[in-house]
Amino acid sequence: MKKNENSYKKSGVNISLANKLVKHITKISKKDVKKTNNTSKKDTIGGFGSLFDISNLKIKDPVIVSCTDGVGTKIELANKLKKFDTIGIDLVAMCVNDLIVQGAKPLFFLDYIAVGKLDLKKTKKILKGIFKGCKISECKLIGGETAEMPGTYSKNKFDLAGFSVGIVSKKKILDKSNVKKNDVVLAIPSNGIHSNGYSLVRSLLKRNKLPENLEKEILKPTKIYTKEVLELNNKNLLNAAAHITGGGLIENLLRSIPQSLTLNIDLSKIKIKKIFKWIKDKNISDKEMLRTFNCGIGFCLIVSNKNVKKIKKIFTKKYTPYEIGYISKNRNKVNLSNSLKW
Repeated sequence: MKKNENSYKKSGVNISLANKLVKHITKISKKDVKKTNNTSKKDTIGGFGSLFDISNLKIKDPVIVSCTDGVGTKIELANKLKKFDTIGIDLVAMCVNDLIVQGAKPLFFLDYIAVGKLDLKKTKKILKGIFKGCKISECKLIGGETAEMPGTYSKNKFDLAGFSVGIVSKKKILDKSNVKKNDVVLAIPSNGIHSNGYSLVRSLLKRNKLPENLEKEILKPTKIYTKEVLELNNKNLLNAAAHITGGGLIENLLRSIPQSLTLNIDLSKIKIKKIFKWIKDKNISDKEMLRTFNCGIGFCLIVSNKNVKKIKKIFTKKYTPYEIGYISKNRNKVNLSNSLKW
Protein backbone atom coordinates (compact mmCIF):
# COMPACT_ATOMS: atom_id res chain seq x y z
CA MET A 1 0.00 0.00 0.00
CA LYS A 2 1.28 3.45 -0.88
CA LYS A 3 2.26 5.73 2.00
CA ASN A 4 -0.41 8.38 1.34
CA GLU A 5 -3.12 5.99 0.17
CA ASN A 6 -6.36 6.11 2.16
CA SER A 7 -7.62 2.94 3.86
CA TYR A 8 -10.24 1.72 6.32
CA LYS A 9 -7.48 1.05 8.86
CA LYS A 10 -6.21 4.63 8.61
CA SER A 11 -9.74 5.87 9.28
CA GLY A 12 -9.74 3.93 12.55
CA VAL A 13 -11.22 0.51 11.74
CA ASN A 14 -8.91 -2.51 11.94
CA ILE A 15 -10.54 -5.45 10.12
CA SER A 16 -7.55 -7.75 10.69
CA LEU A 17 -7.76 -7.26 14.45
CA ALA A 18 -11.52 -7.90 14.36
CA ASN A 19 -10.89 -11.17 12.48
CA LYS A 20 -8.48 -12.27 15.21
CA LEU A 21 -11.23 -11.67 17.75
CA VAL A 22 -13.71 -13.77 15.73
CA LYS A 23 -11.19 -16.64 15.64
CA HIS A 24 -10.79 -16.36 19.41
CA ILE A 25 -14.57 -16.48 19.94
CA THR A 26 -14.96 -19.42 17.55
CA LYS A 27 -12.27 -21.37 19.39
CA ILE A 28 -13.99 -20.89 22.76
CA SER A 29 -17.39 -21.61 21.26
CA LYS A 30 -16.25 -24.95 19.80
CA LYS A 31 -15.06 -26.07 23.25
CA ASP A 32 -18.45 -25.07 24.64
CA VAL A 33 -20.36 -27.03 21.98
CA LYS A 34 -18.60 -30.24 23.03
CA LYS A 35 -20.07 -29.83 26.51
CA THR A 36 -23.67 -29.35 25.37
CA ASN A 37 -26.18 -31.44 23.48
CA ASN A 38 -28.84 -28.85 22.69
CA THR A 39 -27.10 -26.93 19.92
CA SER A 40 -26.18 -27.57 16.33
CA LYS A 41 -22.70 -29.02 15.88
CA LYS A 42 -22.22 -26.77 12.86
CA ASP A 43 -20.09 -23.65 13.14
CA THR A 44 -22.36 -20.69 13.88
CA ILE A 45 -19.94 -18.02 15.12
CA GLY A 46 -18.75 -15.88 12.23
CA GLY A 47 -21.58 -16.72 9.87
CA PHE A 48 -24.25 -14.35 8.62
CA GLY A 49 -26.81 -15.97 10.90
CA SER A 50 -26.63 -18.24 13.94
CA LEU A 51 -28.14 -21.72 14.14
CA PHE A 52 -29.80 -23.33 17.15
CA ASP A 53 -31.33 -26.81 16.96
CA ILE A 54 -34.56 -27.07 18.97
CA SER A 55 -35.50 -30.57 17.76
CA ASN A 56 -34.08 -32.17 20.92
CA LEU A 57 -36.15 -30.02 23.28
CA LYS A 58 -38.96 -32.06 24.77
CA ILE A 59 -41.39 -29.22 25.47
CA LYS A 60 -45.11 -29.55 24.79
CA ASP A 61 -46.78 -26.50 23.20
CA PRO A 62 -43.57 -24.45 23.22
CA VAL A 63 -43.61 -20.64 23.31
CA ILE A 64 -40.57 -18.53 22.42
CA VAL A 65 -39.72 -15.65 24.79
CA SER A 66 -37.14 -12.96 23.91
CA CYS A 67 -35.36 -10.22 25.88
CA THR A 68 -32.78 -7.54 25.19
CA ASP A 69 -30.89 -5.28 27.59
CA GLY A 70 -27.58 -3.64 28.46
CA VAL A 71 -25.63 -2.82 31.61
CA GLY A 72 -25.95 0.96 31.56
CA THR A 73 -23.22 3.19 32.92
CA LYS A 74 -21.73 0.40 35.01
CA ILE A 75 -19.38 0.05 32.06
CA GLU A 76 -17.95 3.50 32.89
CA LEU A 77 -16.82 2.23 36.30
CA ALA A 78 -15.44 -0.93 34.71
CA ASN A 79 -13.42 1.35 32.42
CA LYS A 80 -12.23 3.54 35.25
CA LEU A 81 -11.20 0.59 37.44
CA LYS A 82 -9.86 -1.36 34.42
CA LYS A 83 -11.82 -4.45 35.42
CA PHE A 84 -13.58 -6.07 32.47
CA ASP A 85 -13.90 -9.78 33.33
CA THR A 86 -17.29 -9.58 35.11
CA ILE A 87 -19.22 -6.95 33.15
CA GLY A 88 -20.17 -9.65 30.63
CA ILE A 89 -21.86 -11.63 33.41
CA ASP A 90 -23.98 -8.55 34.09
CA LEU A 91 -24.96 -8.40 30.42
CA VAL A 92 -26.17 -12.00 30.33
CA ALA A 93 -27.88 -11.69 33.72
CA MET A 94 -29.93 -8.66 32.73
CA CYS A 95 -31.41 -10.65 29.84
CA VAL A 96 -31.85 -14.15 31.27
CA ASN A 97 -33.28 -12.89 34.56
CA ASP A 98 -36.01 -11.23 32.48
CA LEU A 99 -36.68 -14.47 30.59
CA ILE A 100 -37.28 -16.50 33.74
CA VAL A 101 -39.87 -13.99 34.98
CA GLN A 102 -42.18 -15.70 32.48
CA GLY A 103 -40.82 -19.15 33.28
CA ALA A 104 -38.75 -19.45 30.10
CA LYS A 105 -35.56 -21.49 29.98
CA PRO A 106 -32.77 -19.47 28.30
CA LEU A 107 -31.65 -21.15 25.07
CA PHE A 108 -29.15 -18.81 23.48
CA PHE A 109 -27.55 -15.40 23.75
CA LEU A 110 -26.09 -12.87 21.32
CA ASP A 111 -23.96 -9.86 22.24
CA TYR A 112 -23.24 -6.49 20.70
CA ILE A 113 -19.99 -4.73 21.63
CA ALA A 114 -19.40 -1.23 20.27
CA VAL A 115 -15.97 0.39 20.70
CA GLY A 116 -14.09 3.45 19.52
CA LYS A 117 -10.90 1.48 18.93
CA LEU A 118 -10.70 -2.30 19.25
CA ASP A 119 -8.51 -3.45 22.13
CA LEU A 120 -8.13 -7.22 21.75
CA LYS A 121 -7.02 -7.88 25.34
CA LYS A 122 -9.85 -5.82 26.83
CA THR A 123 -12.53 -7.30 24.56
CA LYS A 124 -11.40 -10.85 25.34
CA LYS A 125 -11.93 -10.12 29.05
CA ILE A 126 -15.43 -8.81 28.37
CA LEU A 127 -16.20 -11.93 26.34
CA LYS A 128 -14.84 -14.11 29.14
CA GLY A 129 -17.58 -12.72 31.37
CA ILE A 130 -20.23 -13.25 28.70
CA PHE A 131 -19.22 -16.90 28.30
CA LYS A 132 -19.26 -17.33 32.10
CA GLY A 133 -22.73 -15.78 32.33
CA CYS A 134 -23.96 -18.15 29.62
CA LYS A 135 -22.46 -21.10 31.47
CA ILE A 136 -24.15 -20.13 34.76
CA SER A 137 -27.52 -19.71 33.04
CA GLU A 138 -27.01 -22.82 30.89
CA CYS A 139 -27.54 -21.04 27.61
CA LYS A 140 -25.35 -20.84 24.52
CA LEU A 141 -23.52 -17.86 23.05
CA ILE A 142 -24.28 -18.39 19.35
CA GLY A 143 -23.38 -15.08 17.78
CA GLY A 144 -22.97 -11.36 18.11
CA GLU A 145 -21.36 -8.26 16.69
CA THR A 146 -18.27 -6.24 17.52
CA ALA A 147 -18.46 -2.77 15.97
CA GLU A 148 -15.41 -0.50 15.78
CA MET A 149 -16.81 3.03 15.54
CA PRO A 150 -14.17 5.79 15.69
CA GLY A 151 -15.77 9.19 16.10
CA THR A 152 -18.90 7.75 17.75
CA TYR A 153 -16.97 6.41 20.73
CA SER A 154 -13.70 7.89 22.01
CA LYS A 155 -10.63 5.64 22.12
CA ASN A 156 -11.28 3.81 25.41
CA LYS A 157 -15.07 3.96 25.48
CA PHE A 158 -17.36 1.03 24.76
CA ASP A 159 -20.97 -0.08 25.08
CA LEU A 160 -22.62 -3.46 25.50
CA ALA A 161 -26.01 -4.85 24.56
CA GLY A 162 -27.37 -8.37 24.77
CA PHE A 163 -30.20 -10.37 23.28
CA SER A 164 -31.49 -13.69 24.55
CA VAL A 165 -34.18 -16.19 23.58
CA GLY A 166 -35.84 -18.72 25.84
CA ILE A 167 -38.59 -21.31 25.62
CA VAL A 168 -41.46 -22.35 27.87
CA SER A 169 -44.49 -24.62 27.60
CA LYS A 170 -47.81 -22.75 27.40
CA LYS A 171 -48.91 -24.44 30.61
CA LYS A 172 -45.78 -23.28 32.44
CA ILE A 173 -45.92 -19.58 31.52
CA LEU A 174 -45.73 -17.38 34.61
CA ASP A 175 -48.30 -14.63 34.27
CA LYS A 176 -49.98 -12.06 36.50
CA SER A 177 -53.31 -13.82 35.95
CA ASN A 178 -52.02 -16.63 38.20
CA VAL A 179 -51.71 -14.27 41.19
CA LYS A 180 -54.41 -14.59 43.86
CA LYS A 181 -55.55 -12.90 47.04
CA ASN A 182 -53.40 -13.92 50.07
CA ASP A 183 -50.41 -14.91 47.93
CA VAL A 184 -47.07 -14.22 49.61
CA VAL A 185 -44.30 -11.99 48.19
CA LEU A 186 -40.84 -13.50 48.69
CA ALA A 187 -37.63 -11.53 48.18
CA ILE A 188 -34.46 -13.21 46.91
CA PRO A 189 -31.31 -11.32 47.99
CA SER A 190 -29.31 -9.47 45.35
CA ASN A 191 -25.56 -9.68 44.90
CA GLY A 192 -25.26 -5.94 45.40
CA ILE A 193 -26.11 -3.04 43.09
CA HIS A 194 -26.44 -5.34 40.06
CA SER A 195 -26.73 -3.12 36.94
CA ASN A 196 -29.05 -0.24 37.83
CA GLY A 197 -28.51 3.17 39.39
CA TYR A 198 -24.88 3.55 38.34
CA SER A 199 -25.27 7.08 37.02
CA LEU A 200 -26.13 8.13 40.58
CA VAL A 201 -23.38 5.93 42.04
CA ARG A 202 -20.78 7.47 39.74
CA SER A 203 -21.97 10.95 40.67
CA LEU A 204 -21.52 10.14 44.37
CA LEU A 205 -18.07 8.62 43.80
CA LYS A 206 -16.85 11.88 42.26
CA ARG A 207 -17.39 13.61 45.62
CA ASN A 208 -17.01 10.78 48.12
CA LYS A 209 -14.37 8.11 48.68
CA LEU A 210 -15.70 4.58 48.89
CA PRO A 211 -14.65 2.77 52.12
CA GLU A 212 -12.05 0.06 51.56
CA ASN A 213 -14.39 -2.67 52.80
CA LEU A 214 -16.90 -1.77 50.05
CA GLU A 215 -14.50 -1.50 47.09
CA LYS A 216 -15.20 -5.07 45.95
CA GLU A 217 -18.96 -4.43 46.09
CA ILE A 218 -19.02 -1.73 43.45
CA LEU A 219 -18.50 -4.03 40.42
CA LYS A 220 -19.95 -7.28 41.75
CA PRO A 221 -21.74 -8.96 38.83
CA THR A 222 -25.52 -9.30 38.76
CA LYS A 223 -26.76 -12.52 40.34
CA ILE A 224 -28.23 -14.99 37.84
CA TYR A 225 -31.34 -16.72 39.23
CA THR A 226 -32.14 -19.12 36.37
CA LYS A 227 -31.36 -22.46 38.04
CA GLU A 228 -33.50 -21.94 41.14
CA VAL A 229 -36.43 -20.15 39.49
CA LEU A 230 -36.76 -22.69 36.67
CA GLU A 231 -36.68 -25.55 39.17
CA LEU A 232 -39.47 -23.89 41.15
CA ASN A 233 -41.53 -23.39 38.00
CA ASN A 234 -41.01 -26.99 36.91
CA LYS A 235 -42.37 -28.06 40.30
CA ASN A 236 -45.40 -25.75 39.94
CA LEU A 237 -44.45 -23.73 43.02
CA LEU A 238 -44.68 -20.25 41.48
CA ASN A 239 -47.58 -18.00 40.53
CA ALA A 240 -45.57 -15.03 39.23
CA ALA A 241 -42.16 -13.38 39.51
CA ALA A 242 -40.40 -10.05 39.08
CA HIS A 243 -36.82 -9.10 38.22
CA ILE A 244 -35.92 -6.04 40.33
CA THR A 245 -34.14 -3.71 37.93
CA GLY A 246 -34.66 -0.09 36.82
CA GLY A 247 -37.61 1.44 38.66
CA GLY A 248 -36.88 -0.54 41.81
CA LEU A 249 -38.90 -2.95 43.91
CA ILE A 250 -42.44 -1.55 43.77
CA GLU A 251 -42.56 -0.62 40.09
CA ASN A 252 -41.28 -4.02 38.96
CA LEU A 253 -43.55 -5.99 41.30
CA LEU A 254 -46.60 -4.11 40.03
CA ARG A 255 -45.84 -5.38 36.53
CA SER A 256 -46.56 -8.91 37.81
CA ILE A 257 -49.81 -8.23 39.68
CA PRO A 258 -53.36 -7.86 38.26
CA GLN A 259 -54.98 -4.42 38.56
CA SER A 260 -57.78 -5.91 40.65
CA LEU A 261 -55.37 -6.81 43.46
CA THR A 262 -53.24 -4.83 45.92
CA LEU A 263 -49.55 -5.17 46.67
CA ASN A 264 -48.76 -4.95 50.39
CA ILE A 265 -45.08 -4.53 51.32
CA ASP A 266 -43.55 -4.20 54.79
CA LEU A 267 -40.46 -2.07 54.09
CA SER A 268 -38.95 -2.86 57.49
CA LYS A 269 -38.50 -6.51 56.43
CA ILE A 270 -36.11 -5.68 53.57
CA LYS A 271 -32.57 -6.83 54.34
CA ILE A 272 -30.50 -3.90 53.14
CA LYS A 273 -26.89 -4.47 52.10
CA LYS A 274 -24.02 -2.27 53.32
CA ILE A 275 -23.34 -0.73 49.91
CA PHE A 276 -26.87 0.73 49.88
CA LYS A 277 -26.46 2.11 53.39
CA TRP A 278 -23.35 3.95 52.19
CA ILE A 279 -25.32 5.40 49.27
CA LYS A 280 -28.25 6.35 51.51
CA ASP A 281 -25.91 8.31 53.80
CA LYS A 282 -25.12 10.67 50.91
CA ASN A 283 -28.41 12.54 51.44
CA ILE A 284 -30.59 10.26 49.31
CA SER A 285 -34.27 9.95 50.27
CA ASP A 286 -35.94 6.59 50.93
CA LYS A 287 -38.23 7.17 47.95
CA GLU A 288 -35.26 7.77 45.65
CA MET A 289 -33.43 4.71 46.99
CA LEU A 290 -36.46 2.48 46.40
CA ARG A 291 -37.06 3.57 42.82
CA THR A 292 -33.38 3.68 41.76
CA PHE A 293 -31.81 0.63 43.42
CA ASN A 294 -32.77 -2.92 44.31
CA CYS A 295 -31.74 -2.14 47.94
CA GLY A 296 -30.75 -5.77 48.50
CA ILE A 297 -33.54 -7.58 46.60
CA GLY A 298 -32.62 -8.89 43.16
CA PHE A 299 -35.68 -10.96 42.34
CA CYS A 300 -39.15 -11.55 43.78
CA LEU A 301 -41.47 -14.54 43.81
CA ILE A 302 -45.23 -14.40 44.25
CA VAL A 303 -46.39 -17.72 45.66
CA SER A 304 -49.10 -19.54 47.59
CA ASN A 305 -48.44 -19.54 51.32
CA LYS A 306 -48.53 -23.35 51.39
CA ASN A 307 -45.45 -23.50 49.10
CA VAL A 308 -43.13 -21.17 51.04
CA LYS A 309 -41.24 -23.87 52.98
CA LYS A 310 -40.68 -25.98 49.86
CA ILE A 311 -39.41 -22.94 47.96
CA LYS A 312 -36.86 -21.96 50.60
CA LYS A 313 -35.27 -25.42 50.45
CA ILE A 314 -34.29 -24.90 46.80
CA PHE A 315 -31.90 -22.04 47.60
CA THR A 316 -28.49 -21.78 49.26
CA LYS A 317 -28.34 -20.02 52.63
CA LYS A 318 -26.96 -16.79 51.11
CA TYR A 319 -29.87 -16.44 48.69
CA THR A 320 -32.75 -17.94 50.67
CA PRO A 321 -35.97 -16.03 49.91
CA TYR A 322 -37.78 -14.29 52.76
CA GLU A 323 -41.24 -12.77 53.14
CA ILE A 324 -41.70 -9.04 52.59
CA GLY A 325 -45.41 -8.81 51.84
CA TYR A 326 -48.63 -10.28 50.52
CA ILE A 327 -51.41 -9.75 47.97
CA SER A 328 -54.86 -8.53 49.01
CA LYS A 329 -58.10 -7.41 47.38
CA ASN A 330 -58.50 -3.81 48.51
CA ARG A 331 -59.09 -0.47 46.82
CA ASN A 332 -55.48 0.68 47.08
CA LYS A 333 -53.07 -0.51 44.38
CA VAL A 334 -50.02 -0.37 46.69
CA ASN A 335 -49.88 -0.40 50.45
CA LEU A 336 -46.44 0.27 51.98
CA SER A 337 -46.09 -0.17 55.74
CA ASN A 338 -43.29 0.83 58.13
CA SER A 339 -39.95 2.25 56.97
CA LEU A 340 -36.70 0.90 55.57
CA LYS A 341 -34.26 -0.02 58.34
CA TRP A 342 -30.97 1.67 57.54
